[in-house]
Amino acid sequence: MRFTINGDADCPLAHISLDKGETIKIERGAMAYMANVEIVGKMNSKKKGLGGMLGAIGRSLTSGESMFITQAQGTANGGYIGVAPAIPGAIAKLEVGAKQYRLNTGAFLASDDNVNYVMKRQDLGKAFFGGTGGLFVMETEGSGDILVNAFGALVSLEVTPDTPLTIDNEHVVAWDADLDYNIEIASGTFGFTTGEGLVNTFHGQGKVLIQTRNLHSLADALSPFLPDKSSNS
Repeated sequence: MRFTINGDADCPLAHISLDKGETIKIERGAMAYMANVEIVGKMNSKKKGLGGMLGAIGRSLTSGESMFITQAQGTANGGYIGVAPAIPGAIAKLEVGAKQYRLNTGAFLASDDNVNYVMKRQDLGKAFFGGTGGLFVMETEGSGDILVNAFGALVSLEVTPDTPLTIDNEHVVAWDADLDYNIEIASGTFGFTTGEGLVNTFHGQGKVLIQTRNLHSLADALSPFLPDKSSNS
């Protein structure tokens, strides 16, 4: 993927170049501008016909992801498209192929057309506690580049066999698919006494991308200043 990151560090967008016939996938609603590019909405499934439609519906019901994804294709050489995340924060490229990744909800921004993601079933403990799509979590497949976005800056952390890494669940963006992980309450059996909520503890060898800000914490901080809808009804 040929792209540059434009804008400032807080609110960037990805400017992606597309020659005639080149195709990428982008998150639904992420297009900010384009020239010599056409976009079409497609069923979010590798299968065609009725099987693809049923698969997309099933994935939407079980994981909460959209049934559709947007495909952008260059109609002439020198085309380009600007892709903007829904929330302010960094954009990073992951190279998919020899290494595959799992993505937290909302992390996907764009990818080469031959990069796909599939829904992998999590065990019940991870599904009950996790914010990564309930019973299912996104895992990449294929080869090429994928762009992920975060709320705030993106930081890469290393996990080693001797040093498991514990991360607040709301800060996890993406991680090596080979890593094992478990999700638990940060302060132990008696609940959320530290205010940290749920954490992911990663084991093995690989890296985890985290975001420096927590969207739910921002929402909680703003909540007292927002109008009470019930009082206006």
